[in-house]
Amino acid sequence: MKVALAQINARIGDLAANEAAHARALAEACAQGAEIVVFPEMSLLGYPPRDLVERHGVAEACIAAAERLARAVPAGVLALVGLPTKAPLRGRPLQNAIALLRGGRVEGFAAKQLLPTYDVFDEDRHFAPASRTTVVDHAGERVAVLLCEDLWQAGDAGSVRCYDRDPVAEARALGATILCVSSASPFVAGKDARHVEVLAARARASKTTLVSVNAVGGHDDLVFDGGSRVLASDGSVVAEAPRFAEAVLVVETARAARVAPHAPDLDAERFHAIVLGVRDYLAKTGHKSAILGLSGGIDSALVAAIAAAAIGPSSVTGILMPSRYSSDGSVADAQETARRLGLGRIETLPIDAMHRAVESTVAAKFATDGLAGENLQSRARGLLVMLASNATGAIVLTTGNKSEYAAGYATLYGDMNGGLAPIGDLYKTEVYAMARMLNARHAEFGFAAPPIPEASIEKAPSAELRPNQTDQDSLPPYEVLDAVLRVLVDAEGSVDEAVAATGAARDLVLRIARMLDRAQFKRDQAAVIVKLSPRAFGRGRRYPIAQGWGWGS
Repeated sequence: MKVALAQINARIGDLAANEAAHARALAEACAQGAEIVVFPEMSLLGYPPRDLVERHGVAEACIAAAERLARAVPAGVLALVGLPTKAPLRGRPLQNAIALLRGGRVEGFAAKQLLPTYDVFDEDRHFAPASRTTVVDHAGERVAVLLCEDLWQAGDAGSVRCYDRDPVAEARALGATILCVSSASPFVAGKDARHVEVLAARARASKTTLVSVNAVGGHDDLVFDGGSRVLASDGSVVAEAPRFAEAVLVVETARAARVAPHAPDLDAERFHAIVLGVRDYLAKTGHKSAILGLSGGIDSALVAAIAAAAIGPSSVTGILMPSRYSSDGSVADAQETARRLGLGRIETLPIDAMHRAVESTVAAKFATDGLAGENLQSRARGLLVMLASNATGAIVLTTGNKSEYAAGYATLYGDMNGGLAPIGDLYKTEVYAMARMLNARHAEFGFAAPPIPEASIEKAPSAELRPNQTDQDSLPPYEVLDAVLRVLVDAEGSVDEAVAATGAARDLVLRIARMLDRAQFKRDQAAVIVKLSPRAFGRGRRYPIAQGWGWGS
């Protein structure tokens, strides 16, 4: 059987553009003789639609679009298109479904049975679960139609969820000979390797050919990396679509050769995911250019490189905002970053006059030494980048990393100003690793030369808000901080578990844990953070700000 994996990049809510993308993919698949064409989950509306799915007329418009698409689907082709539909029973009014298009019409719908309600998922808020597995006869095969969690059952997320049903086992009991799974499984570093493991186990258990089609593209904080695949009944991968790019891949399942496995490359995965997330966030929000503050440090240098890779260096403006405490080396390193990347515009806007003017204005009322004076500098810079954004229409990219956001080492209305935080889910140690990787493999990632100045990598990190300041004046060494945070944040572990895993002193781990909780109010006001890890700050990690739960003493 010839199966087409239609890995398309939808824009949430843009039914006209999404319908056109479906029509192009259908035409391409049919021209290559495909007998089944599988699209990602919620492909017509885009995933995740969140509360938009409940807006009046959305489900009806999606169904109408599916009916128009069906007219181009001949009798010998089965097209599986994702969309919301009206639920048949009382309760939640909608279902997350697949429309079955064949012979010029919509023959029916297969709805999702297992609704994820963990991490960034909240499907139980909107959808009613289906009570049965849909299996249809087509081209001599028994085709089971499943949606995402029906197959993954949280296995791809490295989690254990207790569901009272197994749609894969039910499909096999109904005589399925091929499983077609439409997914929108968000990117997490290392998750693609788990995808292969779970798919292989399901194929072997069901003794069927397995077709898995995953969404691709950036949607707000989430990135979908594609990687759609066909597996034989023995669990071997026989075809796979590219990651981080749209594709229509037509596979003859009976003749496909085994695809050699490849080891995960986590730093490269993260870079490609951030670049796609930034590119699509700007494109789908209507931004054509970006602005960021260039400090000469490693964070801003990496964000500048990401922005240049995502939208082209000519569309990126770097703003240098030196203060009375900025070193000559930092200014030179910022200029070198702009030169290496070939940024389209670089401006120098010193903040010392602003700093002194505010100090003079409030001198008789408020002290401006200590933290107040340090934050004043950051907020002066935040004002300038937002002014530049308003003046040019460019979006501001913030340069804070996950370690800083976790510890609260960031200034509200200052360096946290902006519309998107590309590296907000990269720990500082991961920032260094990615910078070194890009320099070592620059041509592979589209750079003519190493993009990050060596001085930005080698020097001690500093906000330069007071004389001779370094980050480690306020924070533990990043190697220690990040190791503890991986337990407390990524694994939701305890203080005792962090002590055992890292060897750090208990008092230090308690200090980090309390910093983490105190900074929640800042993270709730942060720019959108591109999700790369199992527990990114944002929609998937929802903690109260005013709370009294302690970590112990």
